[in-house]
Amino acid sequence: ADEPFGVDLHNTVYAFDATTIELCLSLCPWASFQRSCGGIKLHTQMDLRGSIPTFIHISQARCNDVAVLDQLVYEPGAFYLFDRGYVHFKRLYALSQTGAFFVTRAEKRMQFRRLRSVSTDGNDGVKADQVIRLTGMQTHLTYPEPLRRVSFHDVERNKRLVFVTNNLVLPAATFASLYKGRWRIEIFFKWIKQHLRIKKFYATSENGVRTQIWIAVCVYVLVAIARKKLGIKAPLHTFFQVVGLTIFEKKPILEVFPDAMRTNS
Repeated sequence: ADEPFGVDLHNTVYAFDATTIELCLSLCPWASFQRSCGGIKLHTQMDLRGSIPTFIHISQARCNDVAVLDQLVYEPGAFYLFDRGYVHFKRLYALSQTGAFFVTRAEKRMQFRRLRSVSTDGNDGVKADQVIRLTGMQTHLTYPEPLRRVSFHDVERNKRLVFVTNNLVLPAATFASLYKGRWRIEIFFKWIKQHLRIKKFYATSENGVRTQIWIAVCVYVLVAIARKKLGIKAPLHTFFQVVGLTIFEKKPILEVFPDAMRTNS
């Protein structure tokens, strides 16, 4: 609970996204996705404090990502980070009604009316900070309350990003910092896929594949718990790499990490 994640914020912050795990269609005919390949989809909510998955749903690859939001139980006061594919204002309004906050990328064709603007100096990358109201034919009904629209210039990638959130209080630059934390869930997906190549599947039935995915998730969480118990300050995925390389060595794991990468806990 006390793991830092790069933003000075006491609220819990979750990133939510989905990834498709490709499967061999000839071995897994039940996982029909495209004409030449099969797959299943892994929908994941990750707590950015410690990079711990707190919700996982496995579906057919054809499943609409947005529909899975209906299964989430939102935590009042928490922040939820979504990419642009999850902009569904009826569902985002339901999230807002629970007392939770969301941060997502604005759609290019989003129709809105500016209610007021907050002055910015541009030194923190914020180019515009506006309170808006949606004016789309459907969106003005599905989300009837004001929103905040923040335009941010990412110097590292020389790219303009526009965020939409229902939080009207925090400094505008905070939303860019929060959204940047989404990379942690991408690393989780990368780790899962590295350990779930079809050549390593021991069963090709739907139940067998799902079981092996859950085993991989259990391993991920157990290693995260071990890192916390041992007081390792190294990032979680660095710890994963070390454990993977030294798993068969008869050496205490603490000897692998120098004192500078350990805490006194």
